[in-house]
Amino acid sequence: MAGTIEAEPAEVMAELAALEDPKVRAVNERHGDDHGVNLGKLRALAKRLRTQQDLACRLWESGDSAARLLAILICRPKAFERDELDAMLREARTPKVHDWLVNYVVKKSPHAEELRLAWCADPDPVVASAGWALTTERVGKKPEGLDLAGLLDVVEAEMKDAPDRLQWAMNHCLAQIGIEHAEHRARALDIGERLEVLKDYPTPPGCTSPFAPVWITEMVRRKGEA
Repeated sequence: MAGTIEAEPAEVMAELAALEDPKVRAVNERHGDDHGVNLGKLRALAKRLRTQQDLACRLWESGDSAARLLAILICRPKAFERDELDAMLREARTPKVHDWLVNYVVKKSPHAEELRLAWCADPDPVVASAGWALTTERVGKKPEGLDLAGLLDVVEAEMKDAPDRLQWAMNHCLAQIGIEHAEHRARALDIGERLEVLKDYPTPPGCTSPFAPVWITEMVRRKGEA
């Protein structure tokens, strides 16, 4: 399977099965993921396989989470049509597959903006969380044309009672607006303080709390704007 030699899906699935580790699975399952493959070993396999779009599609179709993560790493993001990405996102129900699909594939797609708008308005909170993740990306890298005040209005009205995945994504967007856009910083801090979302989230030593006021303040300090 080295170099650009086309690999057979069954061969790759067998290699993934051989990498299965019960201890890794136990850790992953605590986070809602249903595979037991060490991600470092998965990335090493992807590096060896290189880009293989047809293989990626076959691996995705297997429905296996480890195979789908590998598919994400070896696919060509720009090769997918808009409706293909929409269907894949709706099939990606485990957190890691969902996150990798959005970050490694959809964000690189020419359909990202169209999907962002559609997903943000979707009634499925997991799908909507992907829309908010794409919005957060735009807040930081390409804010032109975004209604930042309007986004804060939505966060203020809906984040407190949103399901966990959607709430996390909206909170990230709130923090990003506060970090990157000084003219909205005071309001972003105020919203975070009043809603208290993730205020008590357990944060390891040396890591920044996801509580928006703490997150915003620390990142602004690092940027030297405080």
